[in-house]
Amino acid sequence: MTLHSDAVRVLEGYGDQQGLRGVYLDHLREHPDGMWKDCADGHVTASALVIDPEGERVLLTLHRKLRMWLQMGGHCERTDPTLATAALREATEESGIPGLRLLRDEPVRLDRHHTPCAWHLDVQYAALAPRGAVEAISDESLDLRWFAYHEVADVADESVVRLLEAARARL
Repeated sequence: MTLHSDAVRVLEGYGDQQGLRGVYLDHLREHPDGMWKDCADGHVTASALVIDPEGERVLLTLHRKLRMWLQMGGHCERTDPTLATAALREATEESGIPGLRLLRDEPVRLDRHHTPCAWHLDVQYAALAPRGAVEAISDESLDLRWFAYHEVADVADESVVRLLEAARARL
């Protein structure tokens, strides 16, 4: 199975956000290269909201290029076997936390947004940090910080707030 076919499988099985889900599936039907950064019409990305083991805080990154507090995530790589593993890889790389595990293998939500490189069709997951986890800033971050749930709306945009709400509903 290719990453492209896994993305189609995941999206076909995703039961929420029917309109946006259709946009993603249409994109993948029209673009065999729609998983990759070099697809100028946009590409599927994978991200994960990192939640502390007590389920009270989330780890956000102050993105170096966008200068916004966001969940961990980014472009899929040709070595990623699935969207879920791409999201977990991105979360691990950007948080510096080994031992993260996805809350579930299916996405929490979808979010389409324009970035300097193209449209990102982001497939968003939630990941739980292990007890005693210590974060480490990557080259893609200006800062990493744990935020209590009630603090997220004060620092992040609506897409992160919606992701947090969806993740909390699945805890």
